[in-house]
Amino acid sequence: MTEQQPSNQELSFAVGVFTIFLCIIFGSNAVAIKLAFSGLGVFTTAAIRFSIAALAIFLWARITGQSLALKKGQTHQVLILGALFATQLSLLYFGLSRSNASRGTLLANLVPFFILFLAHFFIPGDRITRRKFLGILFGFSGVAFMFAENKGITADFRTGDLIILSATVIWSCSVIYLKRIISGFSAFQVTLYSMVFSVPVFLLEALLWDTPMISKLDLKIIGAVLYQSLVTATFGFVTWNTLLQKYGAVALHSFIFIMPIAGVVLGGLVLGEPITSKLLIAMTLIVAGILVVHWRPRREAPAYPIRKGI
Repeated sequence: MTEQQPSNQELSFAVGVFTIFLCIIFGSNAVAIKLAFSGLGVFTTAAIRFSIAALAIFLWARITGQSLALKKGQTHQVLILGALFATQLSLLYFGLSRSNASRGTLLANLVPFFILFLAHFFIPGDRITRRKFLGILFGFSGVAFMFAENKGITADFRTGDLIILSATVIWSCSVIYLKRIISGFSAFQVTLYSMVFSVPVFLLEALLWDTPMISKLDLKIIGAVLYQSLVTATFGFVTWNTLLQKYGAVALHSFIFIMPIAGVVLGGLVLGEPITSKLLIAMTLIVAGILVVHWRPRREAPAYPIRKGI
């Protein structure tokens, strides 16, 4: 399928507000994951979420006439993406089970900075400029402040943070690989097949390590799973990519600084997680780094593609 080029239209006020809404949705996903953990096993949550999301995206593709067929030589590429996706999400969910949603969201938002660093070496033309270096410096300074937090942070939390950090590195490697092969795929294909190939992995992990897989089900837990599956992984994906085709990456990515803010604020409001001064400084530095990286002249090409709702 030929990749549709964005028309790069100017965002209207209404579209800008809607994009902010989407970024809040993506930023709050870790909160929904933590809510689901109160009744479901870690890997059971991932298996259910991506089974529902894959089915929903498949139905959307069929209804809208999208091609599901892979070209010759693409199967092994999709398998590699699926393996990276399964590893990344397994680590992310396991790490979140030991850490807070707010901390997990901040660590996940290091992806842009890792990608900029990796792209410098593996993507021709994507060089680290002074502006990008400054953004990276802000981002990792924020993480340093977060790890300097000692109030209420146990060794188990530290372990969870490091596991999430590992997931973030793998996620970044996945995006770099995706950028090298994306021209042969449509955006929904790589997302759908990554989910399809990873669900059996999540199910196997759930059978091996989730004891029990399901401890209780109530409206809160069901709502949290449906939120992850249908709101972020399906509605978020379809809507973001629709906007991406019409308005372009530069315009949309200027709003992604909202994601870590949403994760920290909602983690405090919904889950009662502590919002300390060091966490706020960490959030401010990471947001500043994202702004430095993404607020740039429209003529400058975006450094990387982003898969949303993960």
